[in-house]
Amino acid sequence: MSESINKLALNALDDLKANNVVVLDVEALSDVFETMIIASGTSSRHVKSLADNVIEEGKKKGFQPIGVEGKEEAEWVLVDYGSLVVHIMQPQARLFYELEKLWSTPAQDVDAE
Repeated sequence: MSESINKLALNALDDLKANNVVVLDVEALSDVFETMIIASGTSSRHVKSLADNVIEEGKKKGFQPIGVEGKEEAEWVLVDYGSLVVHIMQPQARLFYELEKLWSTPAQDVDAE
C-alpha cells in the first residue's frame, strides 16, 4: 500500500508543478511513518492547490488521509496518510524549518554529565 500512495502523491504534486520535491525514507528514524515527501509551492494558493490535488487524487484511489493540517493559512500544509506524510511548504517556511536536514541526520546519543 505505501508504495502506491507514495507514487500517487508524487504524481499529484507533479501534475500541478510542485517545486523541489524530495522523498525521504525515514523508516529507520520513526516508528510512526515510513516515508516523507517535501515539496514547495510558489504561493499560498499554489500550496493549497497542491495539497488539495494530493488529497483528491488519493480519494479517487481509495486513500483517505488520517489528517490534514495548515490548509487555512497554506504556508505549510501537512497531509498524513499514516505510512506517508506529505509536507507542502512555501519556500520561506521550508528554508526556516529545514525538514530535509532534520530528518536526514541520524539522531546522536547524548551522554548525561
